[in-house]
Amino acid sequence: MVSHLSVAAEPRFMPGASVQSRLLGFGLRHGVRPLVSAWTMLPFDFIPPNLVDHLARLLPVHEGTRWRTIGLPACSAEWLRATGVDESTDRGAILYFHGGAFLTCGINTHRRLVSRISFASKQPVLNVDYRQMPREPVASSVHDGVTAFTWLLEQGYRADQITIAGDSAGGYLAFSVARAVMDAGHGKPAGVVAISPLLEFDPARKQSHRNAHRCQAFPLRAFTRLSEVTHNFDTRRGVAGRRVCPVDMPLADMPPTLIHVGSREVLMADAELMANRLTSAGVPCDLQIWDRQVHVFQAAASWVPEARAAIEEIGTFVRHLAESQRDVTAPAGSVRVAATRVPAARRAASV
Repeated sequence: MVSHLSVAAEPRFMPGASVQSRLLGFGLRHGVRPLVSAWTMLPFDFIPPNLVDHLARLLPVHEGTRWRTIGLPACSAEWLRATGVDESTDRGAILYFHGGAFLTCGINTHRRLVSRISFASKQPVLNVDYRQMPREPVASSVHDGVTAFTWLLEQGYRADQITIAGDSAGGYLAFSVARAVMDAGHGKPAGVVAISPLLEFDPARKQSHRNAHRCQAFPLRAFTRLSEVTHNFDTRRGVAGRRVCPVDMPLADMPPTLIHVGSREVLMADAELMANRLTSAGVPCDLQIWDRQVHVFQAAASWVPEARAAIEEIGTFVRHLAESQRDVTAPAGSVRVAATRVPAARRAASV
């Protein structure tokens, strides 16, 4: 197999790695990566208590951010607005899914990141505390996402005003929920934003990628182990049938997509594959490769300048989607706002 995909989506390389970002990478390589490596060597399936989400309650958010708890049928969520953001349905809204490999993290660990995305996009965000393993399979996480999407519809937002976003495992959910809501007849979302997305549980393509052993956050073995753990949990819960990962879903009718990934991440294999397949299906996809940045570096926006720049890119993408929808739905004779086009990827041979 080839060691690196020839990307059809004309990726944009975002150069530069500040001292802060290099220090962050050093910390992950010598702190987080050894812990993940130790987890992969355990002879049994072990999911540690999600203490990190409880401790994250102490983290500050973007100044002026307000949020309230929303009760959904099977989980909870937070309706969050950064300073200066109102709840007007004219601007649209974001549905956000946190990362954590479907095993850890939550709305507390990601509230700070979500508040900055809300501020950059000028839209409120529904941050979903979806069910995770080992209590529930991935299918339940997707179901919670669809329920959250319908909650936004009930608040008066149209499907084409809702951008679905997520990081890491949340990127998996962003695509899966977009597919599920369209299949259920709820309409087509405005767009998808995927930050360092995990899009395929099968580790085979990651093993053959040039970044297989370059990632500062995760050893390759982590994804093999995650695939095994997920399969074991599904088997114990009696989940039947083959899971269809986002890269293997029907993509021709998917909404415009923005994908962020660090240039040395092992998950670049997933990002490139999805970008290729979206492009080959005729879907606009802006794949941004950030020079030497780590997994979900956007979460470090308080002190890493590239993270702030990346969040502004996300905000610009979401705002342009909203402007495009306002332009399309403007009544005859009204003043129309000229919306900047979402970067369109050129077509190429299928992967």
